[in-house]
Amino acid sequence: MNRKFRKQRMVSEINITPFTDVILVLLVIFMVSTPLIYQSNIQVKLPEAKSAKVGASSDQEVYITITSENVVYLGKEVVTAKELKGKVDDMHKKNPQMAVILSADKRVRFKFVVDVIDMLSELGITKFDIATINDRQ
Repeated sequence: MNRKFRKQRMVSEINITPFTDVILVLLVIFMVSTPLIYQSNIQVKLPEAKSAKVGASSDQEVYITITSENVVYLGKEVVTAKELKGKVDDMHKKNPQMAVILSADKRVRFKFVVDVIDMLSELGITKFDIATINDRQ
């Protein structure tokens, strides 16, 4: 009685389904947490307002930040007034529905903030908000 032994083939497949699940969960976590981290790097003491409202965050928002030393940031990038106008104009041409969130330190001269708002109006940007802190306790 001769038995024929068949050679068994090893299965060398890797199941990537759990790996894909983990990667997708990490992607969602980073997508949710990035906007929260994004604005917290630039330290600005915002003015207080009694009627401040919390708006929904959007990917069509552009952040302009003015620090107490009159340094202007477009997102995280330091820009001059001329560069700001050119870059915001380019962004507005690519995305006419964009909204601008202006965060100015409460010690910044009001004239400087008005100049930025005036520049936004010249470019035809009508959707903009000024960031404040809600002082209702």
